[in-house]
Amino acid sequence: MVSTAPVPALSDTEIYERIVSAILDHRLQPGTKLVEDKLGAAFGVSRTRIRPVLVRLANEQIVTMTPNRGACVAQPTEQEAREVFEARRLVEPPLLERFMAVATAEDIAALARFITEEEGARASGDTRHAIRMSGDFHLAIAERAGQQTLGRILRELVSRTSLILMTWGPVALSASSARAGACGCLEHRAVLDAIRLRDGEAASRLMREHLSHLEAQLQFEPAAATNPDLVELFGQVA
Repeated sequence: MVSTAPVPALSDTEIYERIVSAILDHRLQPGTKLVEDKLGAAFGVSRTRIRPVLVRLANEQIVTMTPNRGACVAQPTEQEAREVFEARRLVEPPLLERFMAVATAEDIAALARFITEEEGARASGDTRHAIRMSGDFHLAIAERAGQQTLGRILRELVSRTSLILMTWGPVALSASSARAGACGCLEHRAVLDAIRLRDGEAASRLMREHLSHLEAQLQFEPAAATNPDLVELFGQVA
């Protein structure tokens, strides 16, 4: 007999995580309008449940909320982009050192798998998945480092970096952007090699250089905003 029990409603945290995941996966582009009624319908909750989630995202500068105009996915300025990369160069080296102090062989193998998956995604032209795997490489280091405050800050910065790359980075896998992506994978492997050697000084230096290289690739020209159907987008994952 098929169960007819109602599907439990998503928590605010689950709704938040799914919106962030859609941004990290590039299914929600910068400038996309986030209409409360449509999000409520997509997640099967009232619009009053959606607003606190949007406020949380706005506090993390992932979403912009404007009086009388509602919410939309943030479109970072050049100054904000510079600040995010500066912050990451400060936050990630200490997390990296903490990671190396406790990392097991399996932890290091997990990082290698992220790089391999990123390389495969770039080779197949799946830029969105490649950027997601790149972010997950950094977040896996932070999570295992066990520093919750810095880890939480980095998660916000990684989400904002994804917005920055969507707004100011190469969108299509042209020959130049494919080379840039390959360089990113090589830089991750260089960091991983330093981790394997437990060389904290080299790993931190390579991480800062990697982030500076990403920043140097940004092209500050306006990008066109898109507005997908939110019910269709989140109805597939809710």
